[in-house]
Amino acid sequence: MMHIHVQERIKINMKFKRVFLIVIDSVGVGEMPDAKSFNDEGANTIGNLAKATGGIHLPVLESFGYGNLTDIQGVKPVEHPRANTTKMAELSNGKDTMTGHWEIMGIKTVKPFKTFTDQGFPQELIDQIEEVSGRKVIGNKAASGTEIIKELGPEQEETGALIVYTSADSVLQIAAHEEVIPLDELYDICEKVREITLDEKYRVGRIIARPYIGSKDDGYERTSNRHDYALSPTSKTVLNVLEENDLDVISVGKIKDIFNGSGITDHYGIKSNHDGMEKVMMLVDKDFTGLNFTNLVDFDAKYGHRRNAEGYKEAMEEFDHDLGMLVQKLADDDLLIVTADHGNDPTHHGTDHTREYVPLFIYNHHLQGQFLDVSDTFADIGETIADNFGLKGTDIGKSLLGKLK
Repeated sequence: MMHIHVQERIKINMKFKRVFLIVIDSVGVGEMPDAKSFNDEGANTIGNLAKATGGIHLPVLESFGYGNLTDIQGVKPVEHPRANTTKMAELSNGKDTMTGHWEIMGIKTVKPFKTFTDQGFPQELIDQIEEVSGRKVIGNKAASGTEIIKELGPEQEETGALIVYTSADSVLQIAAHEEVIPLDELYDICEKVREITLDEKYRVGRIIARPYIGSKDDGYERTSNRHDYALSPTSKTVLNVLEENDLDVISVGKIKDIFNGSGITDHYGIKSNHDGMEKVMMLVDKDFTGLNFTNLVDFDAKYGHRRNAEGYKEAMEEFDHDLGMLVQKLADDDLLIVTADHGNDPTHHGTDHTREYVPLFIYNHHLQGQFLDVSDTFADIGETIADNFGLKGTDIGKSLLGKLK
C-alpha cells in the first residue's frame, strides 16, 4: 500500500493554497442583540465614525458590499458584491482582543477576561507586585502608555518604582526606564506578575513589559524591547491543527502574543497598519502553503480607545487603499479573508471596546461574490480555513467553504 506524506495529501485535498486572514482590529458594524448587558446600546464603530466625520471613502470595501452590512455615510450598498460578504455575531462572553481572536480560531470563552479600567487593580494585587519585585508601584490606573510615562517618568527615574497601568483591554502593563530597572529584571518581574494573575480573581489576559528611555528634560520614548506575557489558549485551536499537519502559520502583528506563540510557525512584527499591510504584500511574494494571520491594531489602540473618530476614518481610508493594492497582487489560488475581533466605537461613551457584530469579507479572483447568511460565531472562519485544507477544526463553528461562489 502506498503511503502519501501528510503535506502531499493536504495539497491534493485543499482548494486554496494560501489563506490571508486580516483582522482590522475593533472595526465593528453595529450593536449585537445583547449589547445592553455590556452597556453598549447604540454602538456602531464604522457607521458612527463615518457619520461623525461627514462621510468616509472606502471604494474597495464598498465594492465588497460593506455598505450593505450597516449604514455607512459615504459607502453605498451594492447589488452584487465582489466578495462573499456577511457579518458575524460573537458567541463568547466578552468583547476583548483575546476572546475575539481565540473565537476566530475555534475557542468559545464562557468566562470573560477581567478589565480594571474604572478603578485600577485591587490593592491586594498591588501589594503582591510590590512584594515579589521589591519595588514600589505608582500609577495603577487606566492610561495611555505614552502619557503615563510623561506624567510619572520623573518619579520613576528618581525612586526606581514600577509604573503599573491598564487600558480598556484585559492587560496589566509595567513601564520602567531601561537605565533604572534593567530589562532582565523588568522581564523577571513581569513573569512573576503573570504567575500571580493566573488567579481567577484577577484573570488578566496579558502582562506587558513596557521599557522606555530618555529624560525629563528631553522627553521619554518607549523602546522596541516590549515583551508580552499572555495566557495560552485554553484549548486546541485551528492554528494548532494547521501546524500539526505541517502547514505554515505565519503571524503578522500581535497575533503571536494573542496566542502566546501556540500554533505559530513564523512571525513578523509591525510598526503600523500600513507596515502590516506591506508585510502581507511581502508574504504574497513568498512561496508558502497555509495561513497568514494578520492583526492591524492601530484602529483600536490609536483611535478607538482614544475616541478619535477623524483619525479612525483616515486609518480606514489608508487601509482601503492598501487593500486594493493587495487584491491586485493575490494569486489565483489565494483566499483573502477580512474581519474584525470586536467593536470600539470612537463616538461611544468611555474608552472601552463595544459589543458589536463584525464584518466578514471572503475574496478570490475566481469567486463571483454574494451575500451570505449572518454567522452565529466568529469560529466559522477557523472552520472554513481548516476545511480548505481538508482538516477537522474545533467544531465550534461551521465551514463556509462549500457556500462560497
